[in-house]
Amino acid sequence: MAAQRVCAEAELAVSTAMKVVLDGKPIAVVKDSAGQVHAIGDTCTHGDISLSEGFVEDSTLECWAHGSKFELATGKPLNFPAYEPVPVYTVTVDGGDVFVDPDAVITP
Repeated sequence: MAAQRVCAEAELAVSTAMKVVLDGKPIAVVKDSAGQVHAIGDTCTHGDISLSEGFVEDSTLECWAHGSKFELATGKPLNFPAYEPVPVYTVTVDGGDVFVDPDAVITP
C-alpha cells in the first residue's frame, strides 16, 4: 500500500505525538525536539499502553505507564521494562503534509 496522509505538519507541535490508525495499525506520529517527524508503533511492547500519550524528549518517546523509552529512529527500547522494539514506519513530508506508509517498516 502507498503512503497515506495523516495530518498537516503544522498540526504537530515540537516534542509532541499523535495517534493515528492506518490499516488497523496504531501508529504514533511524533515531532522530535529537532523538528524531525517520525512514525513508530503506538503500542508499548511491555504492556498494551498507547505510546502517543507518553512524553517526547529529544529523540525518544517514553511510555507514560512504566517509563520505557523508545528511540524514534530505530524503535529500540533504551531501558526496561520494555526489551522488544516497536516498528518504525517510513515518513514523508510533502507540501506541508505528513504521509506514513503502514506497510513500509524500517529495520535498522
